[in-house]
Amino acid sequence: MTNRTTRRAALAALLMAAGAGAGQWLTPTQRLAQLRATRLDLKADVPSAFGDWRIDPVRYASIVNPETEALLNRLYTQQLTRTYVNTAGRRIMLSIVYGEDQRQRDGNAMHYPEVCYPAQGFELKSSRVGMLAVPGGAIPVKRLETKLGSNRPEPLTYWTTLGDQATLGGMKRRLAELRYGLDGIVADGVLFRVSSIGADSQAEFTLQDSFVSDLIGALPLPLRRQLAGVS
Repeated sequence: MTNRTTRRAALAALLMAAGAGAGQWLTPTQRLAQLRATRLDLKADVPSAFGDWRIDPVRYASIVNPETEALLNRLYTQQLTRTYVNTAGRRIMLSIVYGEDQRQRDGNAMHYPEVCYPAQGFELKSSRVGMLAVPGGAIPVKRLETKLGSNRPEPLTYWTTLGDQATLGGMKRRLAELRYGLDGIVADGVLFRVSSIGADSQAEFTLQDSFVSDLIGALPLPLRRQLAGVS
């Protein structure tokens, strides 16, 4: 292990220990969701049409969601699932879930696609991280290749936010949660997922990137920050 890696590990351990100690005397009392100038309304705020995309009136494929309604209502404050289609007949499945309390406790953590898809019988073939360029910046994303049986290859792209910061989880998310907590704030957050059905994963990822870029570009700046961590 290099000196630089050792220092980073020690700093991370120190911050985590500080967070654990702070939790004994500091309990966040303000919800970021209530401090925002406007409250998020996924169904109203996410446009039904933008660029070359429109809501598909005939959903030809189910959107993966293994949770029961009761569990969804406990984990998330709002959920949005839609299928969009463009003039070429290509379809993108969109799923956004939003929670007002993103503290990693009491089983309230978001359920990630790496867990949700296998729970529905999908094979998880690959997982890698990347950056997705959109108006206002770039989003750190996870790209998964999944497959259900022999007839449904479904590549997907997703990310999460904590407050106004895009994150893929792990230490960065924990540190972001700690920063909000030290300010006495309970952060909100989303899990934003797009997927499509096709055997050529790279072509599907390119299509998904185009869809996400068009969608983010159609949002007002405060909503871009909240849903994607960009401005």
